[in-house]
Amino acid sequence: MDFAEPNGASGGTGRLATTRPFDADKFHEECGVFGVLGADDAAALVALGLHALQHRGQEAAGIVSYDGRQFHSHKSLGHVGENFNSEEVIGKLPGRAAMGHNRYSTTGETVLRNVQPLFAELAMGGLAVAHNGNLTNSSMLKRELVARGCIFQSTMDTEAIIHLIATSRQQDLLDRLVDAMRQLTGAYSLVALTENMLIGARDPMGVRPLVLGRLDGAPILTSETCALDIIGAEFVRDVAPGEIVVCEGEDVRSLAPFPPAPTRFCIFEYVYFARPDSNVEGVGVYEARKRIGAELARESGIDADVVIPVPDSGVPAAVGYAAEAAIPFELGIIRNHYVGRTFIEPSQNIRDFGVKLKHNVNRPQIDGKRVVLVDDSIVRGTTSRKIVQMVRDAGAAEVHMRIASPPTMHPCFYGIDTPSREELLASRLSIDETRDYIGADSLSYVTMDGLYRAVGGQARDEGAPAYCDACFTGDYPVPLIDRNGGETVRQLSLLAERA
Repeated sequence: MDFAEPNGASGGTGRLATTRPFDADKFHEECGVFGVLGADDAAALVALGLHALQHRGQEAAGIVSYDGRQFHSHKSLGHVGENFNSEEVIGKLPGRAAMGHNRYSTTGETVLRNVQPLFAELAMGGLAVAHNGNLTNSSMLKRELVARGCIFQSTMDTEAIIHLIATSRQQDLLDRLVDAMRQLTGAYSLVALTENMLIGARDPMGVRPLVLGRLDGAPILTSETCALDIIGAEFVRDVAPGEIVVCEGEDVRSLAPFPPAPTRFCIFEYVYFARPDSNVEGVGVYEARKRIGAELARESGIDADVVIPVPDSGVPAAVGYAAEAAIPFELGIIRNHYVGRTFIEPSQNIRDFGVKLKHNVNRPQIDGKRVVLVDDSIVRGTTSRKIVQMVRDAGAAEVHMRIASPPTMHPCFYGIDTPSREELLASRLSIDETRDYIGADSLSYVTMDGLYRAVGGQARDEGAPAYCDACFTGDYPVPLIDRNGGETVRQLSLLAERA
């Protein structure tokens, strides 16, 4: 089967600075996936789906389509809307089957060879693969595969999946995929496209999200329900942890190749990663965030005149806090949504104004008032410190910071771009010390039990927690096989990509 890759790269440089240079003080979801089988204008539908998933990865995007004879690919650095916005580009991706991927690199930059989906021509036909998450045994797998003669073209763990499929002794392509997945350890959602199938899979603990939808009978696999909404598709169900979904035509069948495992869905999806208009694991994200805010008000309420969110991620929790505390909600900080690629590789003096480029105070809502600031999390603390100072400069009488997650004390090794533990403010400073560092009059985080109640209706069970909350607790449910003398999977990947 022929493989066509027209124009491989938009921009042509192969390297690009981060498109979000002032968001270093947030966690970033690395990937979003979207695939459709048996629909007219499949590539255009994928582009729309990826646009809805732009928040999950803003460094690069790629689409692979199949027209019944050959596969086609277009991969680009930058945002979806900048690179899949013309009939010319979409026209080079013909066919009624397509899949795509958004990427957020762990190093703050990316290279074209690491843009997914990855495509391989195997003995039994073409195969495109993309995944969201991280394989915690990818270094071990790569060493073994290289020793067997495999040649890697990228530094992504996704490529190990391709090689495991290619070298499997199973005859059928689907059996090879199952064989490969049984050798994986990690947290991932995977979408694959063959000449006649669209395949989706989740890791046995279901850490990363994946949903099944339909558009006029055509099956769709994607990371979030908001990507179904944008094209008018219906939500069918969440793909179950450890499940492999096989779509052939309009038929969908399910495989369960793994032994049962406890479910540990990423709780930070509810706090920050997922779009607020998505429904995740049966829970509406917007309502969950409002409930988190209400828990905050019950746990750490304080006399104040106004509740102000740190936009945009703090808005739903602030709404919930204000309603529960019976304190007026106001937009006291206005976000500029047009900061991004205009400031690629800015000079240092421009970087120093980073927070003000993104946020400006609405002084009449702040001046002379006791303010409750609500944000989703504190990572390094640098942004919180600057925002608190902005609010004080606008005349606030008091500034009380309320955080809609517990203290973030541990890095994530399951597909999230996080700083090292030493860079996480809560791992170095107590709550009182953090309060003093950011300059607030008071600081409170939602408790673990409060967070669990907000998203699942019950307190955290120490014996068998229902979610992955490792970034708060250090309880890593999936073995970190590639950790080596304190080096993490993320750090090893960083070193490899810099080499």
